[in-house]
Amino acid sequence: MNVISSDAADQKIRQTVTTATNAVVAADQISADLMQDDVSLVILFCSPALASDVFAAEISNRFPGVPVVGCTTAGEITPLGHLHHSITGVSFAAPDFQVSVRGIADVRHFSIADGRDLVQNALHDLEARVPECPVEQVFAMLLIDGLDACEEAVVSAIHRELGPIPLFGGSAGDELSFSTTKVLWSETYRPHSAALVLVATTHPFRVFKTEQFASSGEKMVVTAADPVRRIVTEINAEPAAEEYARMLGLRIDRLTPMIFASYPAVVRVGNMPYVRSIQKVNPDGSLTFFCAIDEGIVLTIAKGMDIEKDLHRLFDELRQEMEQPTLIIGCDCILRSLELDEKEIGKRVSDLMRDNNVVGFNTYGEPLLSG
Repeated sequence: MNVISSDAADQKIRQTVTTATNAVVAADQISADLMQDDVSLVILFCSPALASDVFAAEISNRFPGVPVVGCTTAGEITPLGHLHHSITGVSFAAPDFQVSVRGIADVRHFSIADGRDLVQNALHDLEARVPECPVEQVFAMLLIDGLDACEEAVVSAIHRELGPIPLFGGSAGDELSFSTTKVLWSETYRPHSAALVLVATTHPFRVFKTEQFASSGEKMVVTAADPVRRIVTEINAEPAAEEYARMLGLRIDRLTPMIFASYPAVVRVGNMPYVRSIQKVNPDGSLTFFCAIDEGIVLTIAKGMDIEKDLHRLFDELRQEMEQPTLIIGCDCILRSLELDEKEIGKRVSDLMRDNNVVGFNTYGEPLLSG
């Protein structure tokens, strides 16, 4: 997630949400909410049911010369709270927010050299707009296809060149269809693609992540895997799904997205825990993960704690640090959303997000690097 504080007396950030299904009506409503003097960037998070090329063209026509980026979602976090089948987003305006956007046409063939060229080009463009801008005033956002399993490779290539610039973002979703995810840039929704956004701002901001899990102490060693496809075939030298189910005391047919949300697999990198969320059980008894996985990795089964309590703590900390944030761009895993619904606290958390100015989407994963 990324949080931005702004002076309400001189607002350079605007928010929107629409549930209109007609592309022209939706574009009219969004542009009415987001248009402002010197608009420099529009970000939109769009239900896959509404992410058409007609809408992309309509919204781009209303913001000529302005980069419009976004992606399809597994649910939207809007100024009205959590929704589905909606389009939500924000706009930023110069001179407070100067922007450089670069698209990646095919993440499946993106190299380290491509990452170097992409970031250097974007940085040169940003420097031309804001000469001698301190690096502390720049953050980066990456929106990327959520089904190509290329997030780690792309993030690694980009991060080499970003240096201390913090990066956050999310993998596009399509509800829970796992069929086609798309990223919006250059007036088109594109599968297999990504968009990198660099923002230089005079406003204070903070890039952060939050997770709330307690380790069960149950460890799983990945003993056979296909890292390219993010498939684990064996855990502890046993069939993967069977062993995961056994460690939870469940039958394999009880392994659902709700179970994956409640008992995630976690890997520790240094002193930091990182969730390796399971996407599904495959017919052959293997497990497909949302994130990078490889043989030899030691995972710990964790149990989700109180999400609502953790969010209250987080928002209290942010207010102490930055007073009341004007905007939080939220990239939140779809499994957390499923867990909220299962625990029947989705409405309360939705209201909490709304009251703290969170706009964003439910993702298939969240790349985040603090710089």
